[in-house]
Amino acid sequence: MPGNSFGQIFKITTFGESHGAAIGVVIDGCPPGIEIAPEQIQAELSRRRPGQSQLTTDRVEADQVEVLSGIYQGMTTGSPLALLVKNADAKSEDYDLLKDTYRPSHADYTYQAKYGHRDHRGGGRSSVRESIGRVAAGAIAQAFLAKIAGIEFLSSVERVGEISAEINYDVLTRSQIEASPVRCADPKASAQMEDLILELKQQGEFQLVE
Repeated sequence: MPGNSFGQIFKITTFGESHGAAIGVVIDGCPPGIEIAPEQIQAELSRRRPGQSQLTTDRVEADQVEVLSGIYQGMTTGSPLALLVKNADAKSEDYDLLKDTYRPSHADYTYQAKYGHRDHRGGGRSSVRESIGRVAAGAIAQAFLAKIAGIEFLSSVERVGEISAEINYDVLTRSQIEASPVRCADPKASAQMEDLILELKQQGEFQLVE
């Protein structure tokens, strides 16, 4: 079976499918006393959730996180953290024609060939919705590293197709990144990237799914 657990000291295990009841993650190895509010986790999940604009999939999900364990009174307890996001806009019937048809550029065929059985609804476990668990775990990791080492993580999209951005990482700020719908801190390149994605989407060159 595919590996679903990552890490040695800070270990995460993700679970759930695109059209199952929920997606989530269990995190083991996070020390106690790390201040983190559910709102901090939610902020990161809201950055990746579908339905934000025409640039994303048409699926609409709130991706509201539920903290099931591991945080009490705003601090980690040292016990495993369990974070859950329920699926709401799952239209499994939209995928009925894909039971025996494999989409190019997806894991449909390779999953079937390797394991002999797959969940065709939205790609099941191979859907990009699986990244919900990783993003939620990343929010915890950011809080952990900020406390013990004062480390802050910033990233910006540098290239889409033939469009390349010019980014000065020495002065990069989160506000510059968040001002862009494609999370590119170069305003000129960001606008060009947005136009290209919309053009290709309208031409049917690709389909955004989750």
